[in-house]
Amino acid sequence: MLFSEALATLRAADGGWQALIGEDWLQGRTLFGGLQAALAVRALRQCIPQQWPLRVVQTTFIAPVPPGPVRIEGHVLRTGQSAIHAQARIVERGQTLCSVLAIFGQGRASALRLTPAQPDRGERADEKTELPYGAGTAPPFTQHFVMRWTGGRPPFSGATANTTRIHVRHREAQVLDETHAIALADTVPSPGLSMLTQPAMASSLTWMLEFVDHRFGFPHEAFWRMDTEVTAGGDGYLAQSALLWNPDGVLCALSRQSVAVFG
Repeated sequence: MLFSEALATLRAADGGWQALIGEDWLQGRTLFGGLQAALAVRALRQCIPQQWPLRVVQTTFIAPVPPGPVRIEGHVLRTGQSAIHAQARIVERGQTLCSVLAIFGQGRASALRLTPAQPDRGERADEKTELPYGAGTAPPFTQHFVMRWTGGRPPFSGATANTTRIHVRHREAQVLDETHAIALADTVPSPGLSMLTQPAMASSLTWMLEFVDHRFGFPHEAFWRMDTEVTAGGDGYLAQSALLWNPDGVLCALSRQSVAVFG
């Protein structure tokens, strides 16, 4: 099931929405977190016009979301002059499994503009070796993405550095939009896993994604880049930040996650 096909299963149902997602989108016991957030945003878009750019997505992963029918409930919290706050929840039998707060904001005149420059922009992802998908060893959802390391090391390789630089794209041909960028920003593994020498599980608890550029319509075969750093860790929890650069080398989004690691 393509990412776009998974989103296309979303239908209005009983005052909310329902999607039907296959097991190929699993990440451990739960559906891939980037898909959960993308489904929530796509659902909220049913009541928020496209001319309101997505600025912030704040996600809390509360309990595993199983494959199959996925129930989403959501509503607009407030519509202001320049920003709309909206909330969506993935629910099962009255229990909230995932909570998403999204902020959509109109642009306005400002004297401030900061444009970060992408470091090492000249490197070519197509010259690097792809980390192959291994059924039974890698999470099933990763089969839908192409990842190539240009900095740092793969998971469980005993790395000493707390950073990775990974070029990533959707494997299958599809038309990209904001939801595809959300997924890309959650695809790469934590650098903390690269520092381990034995396989271990990890799970995101919270995730905030801030969009600073809204150009998403790149060819599907073009690589985006995630620069990720674990900034602190202890007691089984990691704090990590990341930058998502679009194929033109322009900063698209900033990511911040709290990750539980079991190893």
